[in-house]
Amino acid sequence: MIVTLTPNPSLDRTIELGGPLERGAVQRACGVDRQPGGKGVNIARAVTAAQTPCLALLPGATEDPVLTALSAEGIAYVNLPLAEPLRSNITVTEPDGTTTKINEPGPALSADQQRQLIQLCIDHAKNQRWLVLAGSLPQGVAEDFYAQIIRAVRTNLGASAPLIAVDSSGAPLREALEAAPDLIKPNAEELAELCQDLGLSTLAELPSAEQLETQPGLVADLAGRLIGRMGEGPQTMTVLATLGAHGAIFAEKQDAWYARGPKIIARSTVGAGDSALSGYLLAQLSGLPAQDRLRQAVAHGSAATALPGSTMPKPEHIDASGVDSQPISGSGDHPLVQGTKS
Repeated sequence: MIVTLTPNPSLDRTIELGGPLERGAVQRACGVDRQPGGKGVNIARAVTAAQTPCLALLPGATEDPVLTALSAEGIAYVNLPLAEPLRSNITVTEPDGTTTKINEPGPALSADQQRQLIQLCIDHAKNQRWLVLAGSLPQGVAEDFYAQIIRAVRTNLGASAPLIAVDSSGAPLREALEAAPDLIKPNAEELAELCQDLGLSTLAELPSAEQLETQPGLVADLAGRLIGRMGEGPQTMTVLATLGAHGAIFAEKQDAWYARGPKIIARSTVGAGDSALSGYLLAQLSGLPAQDRLRQAVAHGSAATALPGSTMPKPEHIDASGVDSQPISGSGDHPLVQGTKS
């Protein structure tokens, strides 16, 4: 089973416009969608849609709209009760796929509530396949919260601990690295920011957002530097980095691959990265090799992009046959990324 933790869940409201967003103007929506959200919640929704056992861990009152929406979708969850309502996020999508998001901060969690969330992970992750720590951290939570969870789960569960993936950004992701997760899933820009923060790349050499998405060798370079920094250790970290409409790369200690799906008409990019990680995890549970896991990740991400709001794809939406993949190298000094292939 896959267990997800979403410390800062949300009720996601997506507004579809029939034309480009016009600042200061009055525009009519051509569609409105409301779904439970937050990265870990989205992953639980996608995994459940694939008819694979999954459990979502999250804070929130049982009667909160986020949790009632999870119940309505048949998503298994365990919640840490809160007195305050969970946050609401607003997303505006344009016909060309451009997405504008406005995210609220979410309720603060006390030190005791944080300890209870960590205990929920320990209690429910035993003998499971994956624990996914995903999304932003709410107010009052230390930047190393994910690192605390990783260490607590491994210390308390030992050989019964699951593999651990982290899907976050900024300081929470940087701090999580110190606890050596098994997998991280940044997008290309988040990976570049992480490498800069760790002194693995300089501002002068940091690629632009366009370069990061259109030149996967640059992303393989950054992933290779990051993996090299982690050293040997008991856990060997891997990197799944999404490149928006340009696919994704997957990097491990000695190899890296690049995959890209066919062109699609983008309807909403909300949750596409979450869906991509779900596809990777599902493929890993099925015992597929790394290159096919990556193809499945890209297929899931593309399928989510073609759906409205933060709708997670079902098996009938996913077709990996049109996803091309190939080994790839970057342009850095790490053994993984010597040379260039495009």
